[in-house]
Amino acid sequence: MYNNLFRTLMALALAALFLSVPLVSAQDAPVATGEDIVCPEGEAEITLGGGAVGAEQEFAQRAIDVFTAACPNISVEILQMPDSATERLNLYLQFFEAQSGDVDVMQVDVIWPAIIAPHVVDMREYLSDEEVDAHFVDMINGQTVDGRLVAIPWFTDAAGLYYRTDLLEKYMLELPTTWEELEEAAATIQAGEVAEGNTNFAGFVWQGNDYEGLTCDAHEWLVSTTGDTFITTDGDINVSDERFAALVERAAGWVGGISPEGVTTYQEEESRNVWQAGNAAFMRNWPYAFNLGNSEDSAVAGKFGWVPLPNGGERVAACLGGWQLAVNKYSESVDAAAQFARYITSHEQQLQRAYYIGQFPTIAGVYDDPSLAEDELFSAAGPIIATAFARPSVVTGSEYQAASAIFAGGIHDILTGQVDVETGLEDLEIELEDFVADLMDM
Repeated sequence: MYNNLFRTLMALALAALFLSVPLVSAQDAPVATGEDIVCPEGEAEITLGGGAVGAEQEFAQRAIDVFTAACPNISVEILQMPDSATERLNLYLQFFEAQSGDVDVMQVDVIWPAIIAPHVVDMREYLSDEEVDAHFVDMINGQTVDGRLVAIPWFTDAAGLYYRTDLLEKYMLELPTTWEELEEAAATIQAGEVAEGNTNFAGFVWQGNDYEGLTCDAHEWLVSTTGDTFITTDGDINVSDERFAALVERAAGWVGGISPEGVTTYQEEESRNVWQAGNAAFMRNWPYAFNLGNSEDSAVAGKFGWVPLPNGGERVAACLGGWQLAVNKYSESVDAAAQFARYITSHEQQLQRAYYIGQFPTIAGVYDDPSLAEDELFSAAGPIIATAFARPSVVTGSEYQAASAIFAGGIHDILTGQVDVETGLEDLEIELEDFVADLMDM
């Protein structure tokens, strides 16, 4: 479904590949005017439920300031949601069950459309055809359930490998392109840095906690070794391949080795904090960490690159990510919430987010803006996004979260040593087979 998106983003990013220098000119910085804002009638107080990964919360407040300046009859408050996608969805489901309007605008994951559909408004009622068509068609289709646009695409992303350029040079190593090469390079650099006195140094940090982030990491291991995800589009279970088993066993060996013992509790921010402090050679993470890594207070500023993840023998695979905005149908201020969601996902705001915090727009025209033409992050993004592979949210529909929990939980049990790889994957296969059988009976 995402092939057209990948090709378009690839072409746009590769066009700037040979001009890969960071944006530094304030003169070229885009300005948020808010001129396309439509102010609803009457006074309203609305809440935005969003995360605080990286600079997300700070930047959301900037958009709120522009909106409320144009519409002084509307106030918008940020209600911080858990950064864990799993915890956030569970919280939203509690709101939905209670038919609560406490959160008016919800930041929702790309994999949730079928889950949230009964509880959110159709955003086609608030967007013109021109505004809808401005987004990549596959992103719109991915958020359309029974003809209803249940969420507006906000930004898309895919994970890649962050690596220390200075340390590869210091230890005379080539950039690893396979998981085995990554392990060897990480071990070499870690041993050298620890020997020089940095006992906190890790070779490789990633997301090993039992949550959606681990589903993404392990999904990448699986697709890179087998070419498909854990429930195929035909409903087949794909976790028993010996190549995947070998990589999971390798990953379990990373824990307490090239990765900290506590990596099985890490989410995105724990990984980034270690990396940005200068205490890791490699990191698996999303694009949001790129600009933060080059910030003034970062120990790795100007010392790293970002490339596609290692090849597992079958292909290179990144987890397709992305977030959207949905409006809670139980809100007492649906019109105000919808107009705010419309603005914060607009061309103007997507350009702002791309330029300042490095999130990839879902509106094709944003990539044509001159302010992005020579951006280092967007130059690196094309090859990474081209490797992205969707999780099985289409085949599992509204039950995706349950499938993901089974997958992440089974992998986590292996990584934490509660079960050996062979037994763990056998148990995981049985659980997923039972899940699919139950799904077919619904």
